Amino acid sequence: MNKYVFVSGGVCSSLGKGVAASSLGVLLEGRGLNVRMVKCDPYINVDAGTMSPYQHGEVYVTDDGAETDLDLGNYARFTKGVLSRANSITTGQVYKSVIEKEREGRYLGRCVQVIPHITDEIKSRITAAAKEDPDTDVVIVEIGGTVGDIESIPFLEAARQMIHECGRTNALSVHLTLIPEVAGGELKTKPTQHSVKAMQEMGIQPDILICRAPALLDEATRRKIALFCNVETEAVFTSYNIPTTIYEIPLVFFDQKLDQVILKKMGVESRHVDLGSWYSMMDRFRAQIGEVRIGIVGKYMELHDAYKSVYEALFHAGLACGVRVELRKIDSTPLEDRSRVQNILEAESVDGILVPGGFGQRGINGMVNAARWARENRVPYFGICLGMQVMVIDWGRHVLGWEDADSTEFNQDTRHPVVSLLEEQEDMVNYGATMRLGKWESVVEPGTLILAAYGESRIFERHRHRYEFSNIYRQEMTGTGLKIAAFTPGEALVECIEWPDHPWGLGVQFHPEFKSKPTAAHPLFRDFIAAAKEKALARGQS
Repeated sequence: MNKYVFVSGGVCSSLGKGVAASSLGVLLEGRGLNVRMVKCDPYINVDAGTMSPYQHGEVYVTDDGAETDLDLGNYARFTKGVLSRANSITTGQVYKSVIEKEREGRYLGRCVQVIPHITDEIKSRITAAAKEDPDTDVVIVEIGGTVGDIESIPFLEAARQMIHECGRTNALSVHLTLIPEVAGGELKTKPTQHSVKAMQEMGIQPDILICRAPALLDEATRRKIALFCNVETEAVFTSYNIPTTIYEIPLVFFDQKLDQVILKKMGVESRHVDLGSWYSMMDRFRAQIGEVRIGIVGKYMELHDAYKSVYEALFHAGLACGVRVELRKIDSTPLEDRSRVQNILEAESVDGILVPGGFGQRGINGMVNAARWARENRVPYFGICLGMQVMVIDWGRHVLGWEDADSTEFNQDTRHPVVSLLEEQEDMVNYGATMRLGKWESVVEPGTLILAAYGESRIFERHRHRYEFSNIYRQEMTGTGLKIAAFTPGEALVECIEWPDHPWGLGVQFHPEFKSKPTAAHPLFRDFIAAAKEKALARGQS
């Protein structure tokens, strides 16, 4: 039988359930167990694909094309388990499935209710995720929201049922709460007591408490929490503020013996632990010397989570290159004024420019101007998805001289649609899950920067877009020097372009940020930061 660990949260949101759940995954993998991560999201959207980045942060895409919550990005960066659409469960998916079954008559005329029909659907999806990999030992299920939220009740009830059905050694409850600090530096445990009481009212007695606190809880405070929350003192842990990086949290939990307590409660005999790659990663973090400044020119700069995976991939690349990466977030809208581009970008003293993905017309010309500035000033440039498309628009406008060169996403009437809609997308009405999504193969051309990065000619990366490099302009683009560095098989679609005679100017149609890890930086991000490091060294010597 698979083991299940249900991770819930209390007191308030944004305590770090995703990072805590991911850290548990790291520790159990370090003990030689195969772990699957599952996220239960209470929102009624079927998936995150149609949500604004300002509402829910970035959309994380899996190999099989699922558009999911950004917490799956944490799972991917921390753990080794394969992620697919089965790893993301939403209220919308659950109710959609139950209603479809009811319309098909599969409930044989019975009254369809939250219990058992909705909770049974949730349980079946959790167990289905476990069965995707027959070698799965432990499934860690993060329940979104906060205990007490009306939206989370069906998921908590499903967890209660599974804990009852599987038995306490096969299903555990890990509850994350807040220990606030009031005036005078006193830590207050009452919110945690109320949070656990709310869980108990749901019929769930937490087995383990992880307390989000400013500092490591002392023994007396842990004993007090244990007494009033009906858990053992050894099962009370602290997720405290650390000055380094979230990637040290698994090691913080390891020092507190969280993995040992989980193994004991699950009846799994203790085994050798291997966290060597995580300790090596922290050694690299502490050995970083100097910094590079990367200008992120985007549309959603106010919310850090909108480009979460990009920022994390840049951090990973800094670890690989032994240098700190300082992010300079630059809104693309002011850059639409060509007279301001030079002053804005030079004032930031950037060593590299990255233009990430996005949708809609706002700020596009600012991105085009940023790409042109990086090309003409020989500043390392990395374009991702939309960031590659603005390279194409820049080349059309400022090298080929087509002033109206554009994407049909932004200008349907342009005479030079250098980026255009996929033919099968032209009559699309519903926008959910209708893009080129998930893992696609690319064939890399010899003598290119992308080949130097990957070291192999066939690569597989994830996509999320509708618009493509327009094939009718290939000859004119390449005839004036633009390099097409990668295609889909058969050269059907352009996957990567590079600037000629430039230190490092590269754009890809896919999203490499989704496959970067702190213990294994993505090769394109690594080489981009390496080029920016060279630029920084030259700047320091000038």
